[in-house]
Amino acid sequence: MDNQEIKYLELLSEKFQTIQDVCTEIIKLKAIQNLPKGTEHFLSDLHGEYESFFHILKNASGVIKAKIDEIFGYSMTNSERRKLATLVYYPEEKIKLIKEENKNNLNEFYKITLFRLIKLCKVVASKYSRSKVRKAIPKDYEYIIDELLNDNLESKDKETYYQQIINSIIKLGRAESFIIEISNLIQKLAIDHLHIIGDIYDRGPGPNIIIDKLMKYHSIDIEWGNHDILWMGAVCGNPACIMNVVRICARYGNLFILEDGYGINLRTITDFVKETYKENVSDSFYSYAEELKKDISSELMGKIEKASAIIQFKLEAEIIKKHPEYEMEDRLLLDKIDYKSGTIEIGKNKYKLKDKYFPTINPKKPFELSSKEKEVVEKLIKSFKNSEKLQKHINFLYNKGSIYKIYNQNLLIHGCVPMDEYGQLIVANFDGKYLRGKEFLDYIDNTARKAFYDKEENAIDFMWYLWCGKYSPIFCKDAMKTFERYFLDDKNLKKEIKNPFYSFAQDEEICKKILKEFNINEEEGRIIVGHVPVKLKDGDSPIKANGKLLIIDGGLSKAYQKTTGIAGYTLIYNSYGLVLAEHEPFTSTEDAIKNETDLHSTKQIVEKIERKRIADTDIGKELEGQIKDLNKLLEAYKTGKIK
Repeated sequence: MDNQEIKYLELLSEKFQTIQDVCTEIIKLKAIQNLPKGTEHFLSDLHGEYESFFHILKNASGVIKAKIDEIFGYSMTNSERRKLATLVYYPEEKIKLIKEENKNNLNEFYKITLFRLIKLCKVVASKYSRSKVRKAIPKDYEYIIDELLNDNLESKDKETYYQQIINSIIKLGRAESFIIEISNLIQKLAIDHLHIIGDIYDRGPGPNIIIDKLMKYHSIDIEWGNHDILWMGAVCGNPACIMNVVRICARYGNLFILEDGYGINLRTITDFVKETYKENVSDSFYSYAEELKKDISSELMGKIEKASAIIQFKLEAEIIKKHPEYEMEDRLLLDKIDYKSGTIEIGKNKYKLKDKYFPTINPKKPFELSSKEKEVVEKLIKSFKNSEKLQKHINFLYNKGSIYKIYNQNLLIHGCVPMDEYGQLIVANFDGKYLRGKEFLDYIDNTARKAFYDKEENAIDFMWYLWCGKYSPIFCKDAMKTFERYFLDDKNLKKEIKNPFYSFAQDEEICKKILKEFNINEEEGRIIVGHVPVKLKDGDSPIKANGKLLIIDGGLSKAYQKTTGIAGYTLIYNSYGLVLAEHEPFTSTEDAIKNETDLHSTKQIVEKIERKRIADTDIGKELEGQIKDLNKLLEAYKTGKIK
């Protein structure tokens, strides 16, 4: 052993001070390695749909209901099992309703329910070590739940002992609290680790509510989506990202997220719009929501949306001109408009504009912000930077997130690994470096962090490029046609061509090459992405390339459910293999609690495997490293190198 190793082992010896301590820890770690692999859940494209997402978490994509049916299928009616499942999902709310229904027989209800919940919890906890379960148990009930979970409740020797625990819980008035805590424990144990593969933000009404929930989640990683990066860029102070955020919130009727959720002051832009945009805008700009909070009309929303879009186009032009390496000159369109005739020249053709009203554009200097627009941008930048809650949420995305992640031989990325038309990995030139594949994605991750932590100007500009640049691995299209969608009728002009990755990666051998690029086992590994809604109703499949590529955007966002025909996917990776849960639309939390309606999920087996143990996972490899270190410490103790 060299001096460096001795120093490390001396530090380790402070934690394990005797030979017995070391041996005990080695035995414990070896035992843990032989437990079944924990269950991972993968979801993508949440888009602010917090009610549906929370229900999926609470019912573990249908896993908890399946366990209840498996355990109590012969001893409880279907109605009773439904009620028990709802109680597990929404214990606080459901127990209030049950108390009203069982006023005269509440103690009997508590007694039966407590035994059922303990039995269910034992099954869900059975694949974990006792120490791991104990850490998950709420402190107030640690001793009681640990005792109840780790012995046979039907044992005659301890029957009176367990009966007394249950009776005491009820007699002391703690039954309701106990039911809530053990239900939350069941939810926590049903999902060992959660992967969110991008796009928490935009479209739906509660991305801020989702992040509040995720910040308290026991085990999670996040792969940034293009909509997440947009908000991250806005918080870094990129004005083009800020105006995109405001525009999208207006479009989907969600300005209250900015105002009420994050305390962003929209008074300046609202006053500016009322003062400047006197004429009605075209129906391209009308919000998806007819009426919003605070009696703000959809007409005003349309005007805010249009005003934000025009400011956005001007700000984006500054970035495009500053960074020729972005190769986005084709997005400079305001100078191609003939403002007198209301037409635009694109290529060699002229097109009529659907909306010809541009009160803030100077035809001689079309990309120049008016004085009022400058004031709007300055106030918004200040407001985004000073929102304590938004800063806290984005900091969480940086801490728990990355542009891609390798986890248990799976490559997780929101969009794609950019490829060219020949099926080769794109070689991109940024900062004077030619980058491809893993190296390019590592550069992106590093640059995104420089934007937030170092406030580096070029890195902040790059955040906008990641939102809509053609080589961005989370945008994955040739161009973002926002202008064309608003102002032109020609469908061909509005087309956004997907990166060739989506065609080539349907070939198993191409997927294997990509996995090899990221040093992942080609036979065992898979690529898991979201971003592109799977049009199941049109016969599309989320499983590509013989299972090597899995696209799990099934339309959790209501805006996409007409396209997909379903309401989202969860990919479940347990010790027996991969299962894809396909969800039907969720009604509401209120309906789920009152009427015990559940989110129906159809499960499809993607791949069956020989049962995996923790030893076969990334955590198992970490444990193996710890065991090697402990064996070295054991040797050092025995040889006297460390006393």
